[in-house]
Amino acid sequence: MARIERIEIAMVDLAPKVERQDAIQSFVTQETPLVTITDSDGAQGTGYSYTIGTGGSSVMRLLADHLCPRIIGRDATEVEAIWHELEFMTHATTIGAITSIALAAIDTALWDLRCRKAGLPLWRMAGGARRSAPCYTTEGGWLHLPVETIVEDALNAKSLGFTGSKVKIGRPVLADDVARLSALREAVGDDYEIMTDANQGFARDTARRRADALAPFGLAWIEEPLPADDIAGHVALAQASATPIAIGESLYSIRHFAEYAARDACGIIQVDAGRIGGITPWLKVAHMAEGFDIPVCPHFLMELHVSLVCAVQNGRYVEYIPQLDEITQTGLTITDGQAIAPETPGLGIDWDWDAINSRAISEFTQTITEAST
Repeated sequence: MARIERIEIAMVDLAPKVERQDAIQSFVTQETPLVTITDSDGAQGTGYSYTIGTGGSSVMRLLADHLCPRIIGRDATEVEAIWHELEFMTHATTIGAITSIALAAIDTALWDLRCRKAGLPLWRMAGGARRSAPCYTTEGGWLHLPVETIVEDALNAKSLGFTGSKVKIGRPVLADDVARLSALREAVGDDYEIMTDANQGFARDTARRRADALAPFGLAWIEEPLPADDIAGHVALAQASATPIAIGESLYSIRHFAEYAARDACGIIQVDAGRIGGITPWLKVAHMAEGFDIPVCPHFLMELHVSLVCAVQNGRYVEYIPQLDEITQTGLTITDGQAIAPETPGLGIDWDWDAINSRAISEFTQTITEAST
């Protein structure tokens, strides 16, 4: 039985590769907490999570002051028990983004360690449903981009074998969204998927009007049309809309997903390992969704989610948004539009520790051991 002896935490800020604007916000910087866990056998696992510009310092304090000290001395193989213990320990502050992001960094590190010791890649350890999954791209569909740029990016992605492109919607005037999607559909043809994302930017009446107006374009889905906590609104919209409704990137509890599924409030689930609290709850959501015959198309984190999509039967797409290139040695492998699950043991993320150490914010870099707790 190998006990957790040391935990190293750090955080780096990563600037987006392109300007990212949607209906409600700009993606300013990716604060990336990193957790490396070492057990008494000397085995290590590294996990991570992210913010889009705020809250990183709070995540790091939660890790340093509360979560990491709690698991020093624990059996590193007891991943499920540790996740539930940490969630319960913080129950007075859950369910929320800060806690979930912190839990995710620890949980992904434990899964990485577990897979490395077993000599298995994550996608095999977590289920082994398939070796690759189709990609769609979001990087060329941001709300501020002119329609010519969106069309050019989509045509390029299609030529590379990508399955589809996501376009942000929520322009002040409905006709603008219609014109952009009309031009895109005409350019890419009917054999290429168009996903859309409103980023919770609509009220109920606006969401219904937009869904009706965009239905002729045969969209793969409309993502987050309403505030994430408006389940009743999503129920009504899902029943009225011919286009599937996608939810999940802004949900932080498996129980929230269960209610959406049970009430038939969505057609696509986009559970995000970095926001749900790690791989352990991600798999619970994915398997629950399979019971409702709902596909899983996770939000963001392509370097991690490729393995999770390939682990489960109902994993459908990987979202292409590069985010770790500056702190990894090798990136995600994509062949003919298919994301290939890594075969190396662990998460399959090839961290560049020189780059990480040079970028790490000293204020948040810390080593936790039994002596320090």
